[in-house]
Amino acid sequence: MDQQHPSSGHPVMGQQQEMSFIDHLEALRWHIIRSAIAIVVFTTAAFLAKDFLFHDLILGPSRGDFWTYRAFCRFGQWIHAESLCIGEPTFDLQNRQMSGQLTMHISSSFVVGLALAFPYTFWEIWRFVKPGLYPHEQANSRGAVFFVSILFIIGLLFGYFIAAPLSINFLASYQLDSTIENQIDLQSYISTLTTMSLSCAFVFELPMIVFFLAKAGLITPEIMRLYRKHAIVVILVIAAVITPPDISAQIIVTIPIVLLYELSINIARVVTRNRTQMLNDRLAQNGGVS
Repeated sequence: MDQQHPSSGHPVMGQQQEMSFIDHLEALRWHIIRSAIAIVVFTTAAFLAKDFLFHDLILGPSRGDFWTYRAFCRFGQWIHAESLCIGEPTFDLQNRQMSGQLTMHISSSFVVGLALAFPYTFWEIWRFVKPGLYPHEQANSRGAVFFVSILFIIGLLFGYFIAAPLSINFLASYQLDSTIENQIDLQSYISTLTTMSLSCAFVFELPMIVFFLAKAGLITPEIMRLYRKHAIVVILVIAAVITPPDISAQIIVTIPIVLLYELSINIARVVTRNRTQMLNDRLAQNGGVS
């Protein structure tokens, strides 16, 4: 019988025999089951914490005492730019469907459960993929789960505390005429909040994406520098899509993404340098024969 990976049921790389296709499906099935259980647990916890989930978390950006608005006011006063002080959002949330609030309670709990379970879910996926890698590939990708999770959390917090409140405040306060009242549907509000937050969470994964692409030799720092201007244009487009048509909000979202791109260039440079050094060492050991 094959010697299997102690945690995932995979055979250790380098064994003479390999798992069959059915064995791979069986191992994948258990990874999916454990991930689903984690999502259900976090979703249930979010569903039971209804007051915190909606009053404090989801509906927080709809009130003037939200942390972001107060922080911008203090920062505006410090630099003598009163325009940064965001006032009380001028809109009312409404539910126009009989089962609307119950549906929003369930769907919002599920989205929060997915976000909270993401690090564990990615860890399960990584446990399935890792045994199939060669030893040097496993060594090169050490810490992947940690960094992917950290970047996801940072991006999620940035989206929730920065991008989403600016978008919500601008869009909900925008008026064509003073006689038109903004009465926002609950589903539209929650959709904007979750879309903004999750979009930033995945955009912040750019350094890890570049890391793996550079490891695979599919991207180099020279290519990233060559297309830097094109990338900035794409970043501006992304910022325009996930933020309202407000220049200040777009700048606030664009700056960290540009910084992530510059960080990714340095990551690609380090990875490429290490790959080149490893190839040179291998050539030296083989007497110049690759």
